[in-house]
Amino acid sequence: MTGPPLRVVFAPDSFGGALDAVAVTEALVEGWQRARPGDELVRAPMADGGEGTLAAVAAALGHRAQRRSVTTTDALGRPVQAPWLLLDAGGTAVVELAAASGLWRLTPDERTPDTVRRAFSAGTGVMIRDAMDAGVQRVWLGLGGSATNDGGAGLLVALGVRFLDAQGNDLPPGGAALAGLARIEASGLDPRLASIELVIATDVTNPLCGPQGASAVYGPQKGADPATVRELDDALAVFGEALERATGRRVATAAGAGAAGGAAAGLLAFTSAAIRPGVDVVAELIGLDERLAGTQLLVTGEGRADEQTLAGKAAMGVAQRAQARGIPVVLLCGGLGPGADRLLSSGLFDLVQPIADGPLSLAEAMADTPRLVRDAADRLARSISLGQRVGAGR
Repeated sequence: MTGPPLRVVFAPDSFGGALDAVAVTEALVEGWQRARPGDELVRAPMADGGEGTLAAVAAALGHRAQRRSVTTTDALGRPVQAPWLLLDAGGTAVVELAAASGLWRLTPDERTPDTVRRAFSAGTGVMIRDAMDAGVQRVWLGLGGSATNDGGAGLLVALGVRFLDAQGNDLPPGGAALAGLARIEASGLDPRLASIELVIATDVTNPLCGPQGASAVYGPQKGADPATVRELDDALAVFGEALERATGRRVATAAGAGAAGGAAAGLLAFTSAAIRPGVDVVAELIGLDERLAGTQLLVTGEGRADEQTLAGKAAMGVAQRAQARGIPVVLLCGGLGPGADRLLSSGLFDLVQPIADGPLSLAEAMADTPRLVRDAADRLARSISLGQRVGAGR
């Protein structure tokens, strides 16, 4: 290494289905150390509330995060073990909806119109109940990566709410069944929800229904065909109206109500939950601002850099924090998508660099992601050393 040592913070998000944020961070550190072993390297894996949030928080906090697990169900009602984190000596729980009700638990063959019609979020409600049983005062709930489109009805059923048809019978599980919703009975809602702080962490700003709603935007990736999207959207409209009648709260049009198949809408109606950008919640939990003190460079990353990066993704959130402190930011990514040119013009990123080192298919790149990330960090570190040499006039 040439030039003075640097303090570098590595705060990447996951690379899609190839590598989680913790593994990306380790690969970045390993590659950087090959070229600049004398630098001070700070690990701060990031997430935005979706899948991988628990892993990022646990890795950043170490012994301060106690891993718990509860027997619950996935989106199809099958028994699973789902983890959550206990922080602050028992005062705070971090719960990730995807841990129980996530799309990752369904095989590609299971992502069908029938599946998304009956997918149910009750497993996440069991996790929240387990956290309250542990005596926490606050729950940070990450909403993202869901297999469900039930408006959070399943989650609320697990917490004591009943959703009834015109004959007074409980509705069957799933978002499609909400089309027959006539009345909501909430007298059995767990009273502990009134005394805890519930924060919903999500990067989604979609409303519950409509062209930008939960069904239209996220239903297809869960298996919904066009007819099923319309069916589910109509059912969520019935659900939104019933929520307003039962609580007096018009939550269907709230920004973020469509998160996790509309789970945010149900929670906003029956609890004092507040929605916050997921990246802000994770940054606060891991103390990112404190980690940036005295830093000369921040390296972040994500699987695909495109116009959506500037819509509240983790990379944007960490870049904003670095920019406020005058810290240069490099974004390493698996690939560039439409609108990627806006990333540099935004002023948040000083360099946006794909990690590929030659022609690769998507399957090849995903299989080789650890090496590609390591080598990209190595090249970036060597470029830094070259810049130091040039700056020193050598």
